Amino acid sequence: LTPPLPCSIRPSMVNTPGALDGVRVLDLADESGALCGKLLADMGADVIKVEPPGGARMRGIGPFYGGDADASMFFWHYNTNKRSVTLDLDADDDRERFVRLARTADIIIETAAPGSLEAMGLGYGTLGASNPRLTLVSITPFGQTGPYRNYRGSDLIGQATGGMVFVNGFPGEAPLPGFGPQAYHSASTYGAIGALLALLARERTGRGQWIDVSIQECVAAAVEHASSFFLQNGTTAERQGSLHWTRYFRVGKCRDGYVMHCTLGDWTSLIEWVKADGKAQDLAEPAWNDFNHRRDHCQHLFDVLDEWATAFSVAELVDGAQLRRIPYAPVLPPETLPENPQLKDRGFFVPVHHPELGATLTYPGAPYVFSRTPWRIRRRPPLLGEHNEEVLAEVEQSLLPDPPPFAEVLTGEGNKKPTTHHSPLNTQPS
Repeated sequence: LTPPLPCSIRPSMVNTPGALDGVRVLDLADESGALCGKLLADMGADVIKVEPPGGARMRGIGPFYGGDADASMFFWHYNTNKRSVTLDLDADDDRERFVRLARTADIIIETAAPGSLEAMGLGYGTLGASNPRLTLVSITPFGQTGPYRNYRGSDLIGQATGGMVFVNGFPGEAPLPGFGPQAYHSASTYGAIGALLALLARERTGRGQWIDVSIQECVAAAVEHASSFFLQNGTTAERQGSLHWTRYFRVGKCRDGYVMHCTLGDWTSLIEWVKADGKAQDLAEPAWNDFNHRRDHCQHLFDVLDEWATAFSVAELVDGAQLRRIPYAPVLPPETLPENPQLKDRGFFVPVHHPELGATLTYPGAPYVFSRTPWRIRRRPPLLGEHNEEVLAEVEQSLLPDPPPFAEVLTGEGNKKPTTHHSPLNTQPS
């Protein structure tokens, strides 16, 4: 018997349309907005990565496959299903080529400083006049307006000014940034949501929109409880280590790793289990049956559970909890995820062939499951300028003038050549 193919590449789904088939996106974003384009591309949109002749800055971010400086795995992750064209937007000819390409697009994603595109003659006023159905998604550190609009930013600055760093860490110790580019991911996700809503609105209005995405504001909206509690009652969230803000969850250490304790669910089963091991201390008292009491005295409760957990392996504790219908979970080291049985059974990791390397590499798979328009990786990340000629031919075809009316054909007027000069895209990849 052979295991089933991952859900994203089952033969019956290879030719199934994606949710965004027919939508064209121009991706001008750096790493702060790269996930936005990937989310749309992996849903079936035709996302064209517009890069300078020397390549996008992301191509220089490691780690690098096989130590090859031209094989950035960082770039690969964020650019599946995209095509690449090279344009120098500082040059007049290439700016004109970009405007012509934008006439064929539904969405543009960009991360330049406020006013930068407008200064080049590529602002939303210009592009929208040429293509009224176009939506522009601008992702910047602090948005297009306000006192901080011209401030520079980074993922760390986004996490810090949005409040994520302040609430992450242990009491009395330094604040900590989240793992990975969490600020960029938050902004990119909101940018993708905004783009999809704009497409829906266009069905009614016939016009696109300018979506202004502030990384700081997206982080503030993504810090779960912190912003809402402050707005509701003026409470300022504090760092409390691995203790969840609800005070019903905390990470504990087992014999060989870490586990997430939970005091919700079947408390009777949990406490009887702990009692049977002789580790319950005072938790067997009736007061602990009240979940509010467990929340208010959670520090002591979890300290007792921590001491009990040291006798178990992670697998023993999690399996025992699941048998008792108690929502415990393992805290897995990242390097163990590719061999995780549940992720493997669900086909989460997918193979992507890189013919130029003669290798098939494993990529993270679908973050969601659509039944009729499934997520899938249709193409590996693009080489620099790989699709210049291909995209050129498509633009030339899509911008051909409509056939003349039959009356003009009879009079010969329809045989006159159009006066507009159609400049080609840059067909010389760096």
